[in-house]
Amino acid sequence: MPALHDTSDAGLSIQWPLPPHDPEESPNGQAVRLGVMASGNGSNFEALVTACREGRLHGEVSLLVVNKPQCGALQRAERLGVPCLLLDHRLHDSRESLDHALITAFRQVRADLVVMAGWMRIVTPTLIAAFPNRLVNIHPSLLPSFRGIDAVGQALAAGVTLSGCSVHLVSEEVDAGRILVQAAVPVLASDSRERLAARIQRQEHRLLPLGVRLAARALGIEGQ
Repeated sequence: MPALHDTSDAGLSIQWPLPPHDPEESPNGQAVRLGVMASGNGSNFEALVTACREGRLHGEVSLLVVNKPQCGALQRAERLGVPCLLLDHRLHDSRESLDHALITAFRQVRADLVVMAGWMRIVTPTLIAAFPNRLVNIHPSLLPSFRGIDAVGQALAAGVTLSGCSVHLVSEEVDAGRILVQAAVPVLASDSRERLAARIQRQEHRLLPLGVRLAARALGIEGQ
């Protein structure tokens, strides 16, 4: 498998597939409208906004939805000037009720793709069916290994020497949808959970915009 060696960051050993080498889509084409879901700090959300504004992804984050008041993602949205909506999961009596609210919100902004950028809730078939092949997730492991919660802790407990992150389409089985792109990160003997998680997250910021771009291309909705 070809490897992408990045001398600027020793934490990245392999990325596959490699970034497309063709010219960027025309800025006059239709930008991909993105809806983003986040529960925590929101660094992957900001990475998407930055990629769009720097032209590495021909798109625009039309709406951020958070499920926790005063979370970091909400504060980032205010700083970046991105519309944000709070849908507190505690105010919904079921996961389906929350997902219906998400569907309404993203349809109102005509989102082409919906990105789960640190959304710490399991979504239901209701949301998946509303955005078939258009619901994208980032996960901190080399899937199919270490699905579910605390993937970094799972990797350390298993004693693996290589971990990483994956961007994939969302399916009804948790973290089992089609993989779009992955990056591998070496696990060092001195790693704590926090140190390994921080190195993986740096690669998530690089990988997520590329994964979104590949998902859009597969649907024929980027640069049209």
